[in-house]
Amino acid sequence: MKTTELYETYLLSNYAPAPLTLVRGEGSRVWDDAGRSYLDFCSGIAVDILGHTHPHWVKSVQQQVSTLVHASNLFRNELQGKLAQRLVEKAGPGKMLFCNSGTEANEALLKLARLHGRRKSGGQEGVAYQVIVAAKAFHGRTFGGMAATPQDKIQNGFRPMLDGFAVGTLNDLASFEKLISDQTAAVLVEAVQGEGGLAVASPDFLRGLRALCDKHNALLMFDEIQCGMGRTGKYFAFQHAGVRADAFSLAKGLAGGFPMGAIWVGAPHADLFTPGSHGTTFGGNPLACSAAHAVLDVLESEKLVENLSARAATWRAALQETIAAFPQKVKELRGLGFLTGIALTGPVADTVAALREEGLLTVPAGDNVIRLLPPLTVSDADLAESAAILGRVLAK
Repeated sequence: MKTTELYETYLLSNYAPAPLTLVRGEGSRVWDDAGRSYLDFCSGIAVDILGHTHPHWVKSVQQQVSTLVHASNLFRNELQGKLAQRLVEKAGPGKMLFCNSGTEANEALLKLARLHGRRKSGGQEGVAYQVIVAAKAFHGRTFGGMAATPQDKIQNGFRPMLDGFAVGTLNDLASFEKLISDQTAAVLVEAVQGEGGLAVASPDFLRGLRALCDKHNALLMFDEIQCGMGRTGKYFAFQHAGVRADAFSLAKGLAGGFPMGAIWVGAPHADLFTPGSHGTTFGGNPLACSAAHAVLDVLESEKLVENLSARAATWRAALQETIAAFPQKVKELRGLGFLTGIALTGPVADTVAALREEGLLTVPAGDNVIRLLPPLTVSDADLAESAAILGRVLAK
């Protein structure tokens, strides 16, 4: 059977994949089963931050496969402890919890919010459990994640949703101020909305949320799943605003292609989880941790995060110059760093397909935004090529 027939016969139709079968990757490029090369600015949806088959990552994972793959959290493993230490050193005083994916990480944040609400209410449950999120947010596809994602395309067919969520507007502090109260346990936002169209939360807005949460004894929680791990020029995107987080989630790029999620919880709240209050069979196993260590090794040794802002500024300037010639087709450039969006005046599906035909893989964000997610290891030549391909497609 051809791959297309295998998919049609044996896989559920919850995805509608592009007519492309990928078989190999190296650096910023992937190859299909016909041998054609593509510039991969999808990066597994912000996952492959070291690109494909980075030698250090491959060596680390291969070595761990032959040593110890999994043992469960019933026992300690040194790699998990050291990984937690490295991440806490970048995030600030606190503790880590490891899991398997982004939606699991956000689920853990929602449980943390409930535990904080119970403490806030003097041990009573069901009093302070509200979580305020932003319109157009995306926090996952579990029932908790869907309830925190105020998008009809995500919730449709699965209602009623989990109770306890209110929706404000990103960068409109007054809309959050109207919603927050003594019943609020937490505010959960993305510093850059990935699925929501690459809108960037302003520093003043995030600082205002910090003040609101302090006033009402609510946790300020950040979803760093897509915008974290250095993609915006800081290890965690909320750091651009200089605000203090109470907790945040990580996944996607954390282990560079191996499934892994995590949350960091600030020191004042790190005691909320107690033995038996949360768990995961696979989270933080030695193989996943070896992959994450390799990611951090490369980010640090090659100074990818420190150098990203300057490199991204040059690339984004080239993109801006390209799109300026097509005001009837393009509204604006959005995003931050290597989490960049091109907002079109109409639907993006045809443009994404045309970019693919020209050899550039991208990701839609909503109906009218193209996401460009190069690996952090991308060459300047590949960045320049992406702008050239975009120009050719827009000119057609």
